[in-house]
Amino acid sequence: MLHPIGKIFLRMILLGILTIFIFLGLENFTFKSAIAVVTQIEEIPGEVLYRSQTKLDDQSGKVWQVVLFKQVYPGQATTINLRLVGFPGSAQLIHPQPLTITSDTGQIWKAADVFLDEAPAPTIGQYDFTEILPQLSPESLTLAIPLPGVKSINISVPSHVVKEWKSLNYK
Repeated sequence: MLHPIGKIFLRMILLGILTIFIFLGLENFTFKSAIAVVTQIEEIPGEVLYRSQTKLDDQSGKVWQVVLFKQVYPGQATTINLRLVGFPGSAQLIHPQPLTITSDTGQIWKAADVFLDEAPAPTIGQYDFTEILPQLSPESLTLAIPLPGVKSINISVPSHVVKEWKSLNYK
């Protein structure tokens, strides 16, 4: 027979182990949140790059780096581009093909492909968002990256990331 203090100690150890297993188990059931952060880089006075960068999954679970960036150069028009970078195992993108952006309310935009001939790597796409960003509502979006044929890769962009993108308009 265990001493009453030994029983309490054993129960506390078992409760601690159970708590650890519960927290580890809940980790697998939580939703993955996309965290994006706007950064500002000024290499030369007056030349500023604002960037929002996050990682998002496509419909097949492949991870993509999604970077919206605004380039400001003195005396030149400001440009806003969305760059999509597929991690190893992602599909190869075809150029030039526009990116289709669809809002939750069904509004559709087409972003022109910046890489007219060839991208730096086969899993990289970059699209002109200069005219599109001001039109976006702060709601979730779906990015449809065209593939050969009628196929496409769909990436869901959460509303909090879109809100962050919209903040680049005011910088």
